[in-house]
Amino acid sequence: MSIEFKILDFIQTLHTPVLDKIMVGVTKLGDVGIIWIILTAILLIIPKTRRTGGVMLVALVVQTVLCNVILKNLFARTRPYDVNTTVQLLVPKLHDFSFPSGHTSASFTAVSALYFSKDKLWKPALILACLIAVSRLYLYVHYPTDVLGGLLLGVLSGYIGYKIMEKVKNKGIPGRGDNYEYWDNCFYRRIDDGISDSGNTGRIISRQREEMKKCRMWSFRHIARTERWFLL
Repeated sequence: MSIEFKILDFIQTLHTPVLDKIMVGVTKLGDVGIIWIILTAILLIIPKTRRTGGVMLVALVVQTVLCNVILKNLFARTRPYDVNTTVQLLVPKLHDFSFPSGHTSASFTAVSALYFSKDKLWKPALILACLIAVSRLYLYVHYPTDVLGGLLLGVLSGYIGYKIMEKVKNKGIPGRGDNYEYWDNCFYRRIDDGISDSGNTGRIISRQREEMKKCRMWSFRHIARTERWFLL
């Protein structure tokens, strides 16, 4: 018996009625990546988190193609319960291949997308992702290497999604030397008024602050005396 089956069989000795219900419930959160799709939709709806939602959306698409379309069919690995037919499953049998774990890869895709986007949600997402990964072993539907492969694929997919969105964001955007700036999902055009007298400076600063509030730039501190910013 391989080491992977020894690990899975040991986990089976930890079963309790309460833990069975918890693990079934946890794994259902990862079915077709539903919890991560919902989170992505919420992030896309909220303007301030729209860019993070975009990273997650692209990353999950990349993960789906790599995992479900390419790798599962390439490795065509049999599920552990089809090898050890004596195990009693708590969930219905699946009809796709085993490697890599789709639940795990989708979960860690979301975690890495949030992490690379510097969103604090990555920490609670990591806890849930780990629970989902463990549930796949607990329910005997994946080998440990399936879960490990899913984890690595998820990190890679999240990074790819982040880099794609970075390129999209920067494509065609002038640099600081031009009259454009980018902050927190918003583009601004800088226009030099050519006004240097102190009487107009206060008006310009006030207008700039209002424009920044529209873009939710609450933490921006640099205010130029002779510039104003307009939301494009």
